[in-house]
Amino acid sequence: MKRTLIIFCVISILNAQAQTEARRNAINISSDKIEAKVIQWRRDFHEHPELGNNEFRTAGIIAEHLKSLGFEVTTGVAKTGVVGVLKGSKPGPVVALRADMDGLPVIERVDVPFASKVKTTYEGKECGVMHACGHDSHVAILMGVAEILASMRKELKGTVKFIFQPAEEGAPKGEEGGAKLMVKEGVLENPKVDAIFGLHISSDTEVGKINYRPGGFMANVNDFKIVVKGKSSHGANPWLSVDPVVVSADIINTLQTIVSRNINLTQNPAVVTIGAINGGNRSNIIPEQVEMIGTMRTLSDNDEKYVIERIKQIVTKTAEASGATASIELPYTTHYPVTSNDETLTNLMLPSLQKTAGKENVLLVAPETGAEDFSYYQQKVPGLFFFLGGMPVGKDPLTAPPHHTPDFYIDESGFKTGVRAMVNLVFDYMDLKTK
Repeated sequence: MKRTLIIFCVISILNAQAQTEARRNAINISSDKIEAKVIQWRRDFHEHPELGNNEFRTAGIIAEHLKSLGFEVTTGVAKTGVVGVLKGSKPGPVVALRADMDGLPVIERVDVPFASKVKTTYEGKECGVMHACGHDSHVAILMGVAEILASMRKELKGTVKFIFQPAEEGAPKGEEGGAKLMVKEGVLENPKVDAIFGLHISSDTEVGKINYRPGGFMANVNDFKIVVKGKSSHGANPWLSVDPVVVSADIINTLQTIVSRNINLTQNPAVVTIGAINGGNRSNIIPEQVEMIGTMRTLSDNDEKYVIERIKQIVTKTAEASGATASIELPYTTHYPVTSNDETLTNLMLPSLQKTAGKENVLLVAPETGAEDFSYYQQKVPGLFFFLGGMPVGKDPLTAPPHHTPDFYIDESGFKTGVRAMVNLVFDYMDLKTK
């Protein structure tokens, strides 16, 4: 009797393994078949980018696609977000998958037939619009995942919630948006999400590879605006002025000492960057006012509080020492917490990523000073966020065009790995939670 039971258990295990392997092969075949469609979607979104909270065209295409697959679809979530719910044929956990939809105020320089030529006004200035961070790729990949999972609905042990999120790059000044607003509007409820997965294409990670890290993975971020006010004068008589340009230069240089002299870089990195400075309109006029905008990043709450305090102190005291005044808004429009991968979930799902891309292609990496509002979901439910390779094979990562630049470029052959990874994470998580 005991021997018979052992044999039965062994056969059951072997059958389960065979079924899992057959399903993985089916997923690979399906992702091969849908690859051309995913690339076509991505190119369309790339050619027609939209800024945060204005992703109306993008959201419309997503909603129609999900409806055609038989999903329960909700639109207008957090301004322009789309949420689709796919119920499997068997009971089980609720898994959320997220993709961000917005572009950036960047003029594209990449020589591709589907390059963006869209123009708009951003913060009072005419500018281009470009998917310079790969959100078009994220949307297209998740649309492909939706189509594959819809075709395998009978095998799903649970529910999948697809979250297409606006304004990851930040909502316009004075507006709410992004993941924070989606969470506020209940996107993780009804049905209540048990775990959430997200990916980000990477222009300096080779195609076919996946980068991950348990715990703190990406930095928190605060943007800020500084206004320095002095006294105007003719440029030939600077002694009659309180020159806000010179004061601003002193502020910029002193801010860099926060990273070089105040933060213990052996423990946690930090970044303080001034991204724009505007003041004056003529060579021989010392202006009354200079405005600057910038960003700061840290990887711990304590460092965040300290860097904020030092920035405010340097800005106000440097101006005061020169006879000027300075005000600072921090945060100005954007604040994201640290993107921290749930360690239990990450370790649980690591084999799924390794089976998708090959163990040698799934790499544990150092923390990243980029930021992601995926962190707001992770504050509420266990989450795993990872980087997907989008750099052509053999290219030097140091020369690959960075994200948020006019030359940002993605090799589309990496999309297939992203589709497979997300589909496998759904099935493997459901299997583990319904044993």
